[in-house]
Amino acid sequence: QVQLVESGGGLVQAGESLRLSCAPSASIFRAETMAWYRQAPGKQRDWVARITRSGSTSYTDSDSVKGRFTISRDNDKNTVYLEMNSLKSEDTAVYYCNADLWIFSRLNNFWGQGTQVTVSS
Repeated sequence: QVQLVESGGGLVQAGESLRLSCAPSASIFRAETMAWYRQAPGKQRDWVARITRSGSTSYTDSDSVKGRFTISRDNDKNTVYLEMNSLKSEDTAVYYCNADLWIFSRLNNFWGQGTQVTVSS
């Protein structure tokens, strides 16, 4: 069973940076659109950023991440990244990866288990 596995979360001070990664746990044919979401304590899961296979990116309209977060991907590794700079306490959340993956000629949507990001002020 293929899963998405996130890594790179942790505890950092405000103003520091983190780079999250997400990749399938097993070999797949190809990843299509990949995205990051986050869920802060007591809040709903919100979309953060998305990147297509061709590299087109989009970000939440929220001013909370503009100019600080960058999504990218490595198609050879079917891996998506989220570079987070100038982290703030309000960025504290569990970050989830989401992706459309081609497996055995079928396109399915997958979620990762999440990685905790904690920013102390």
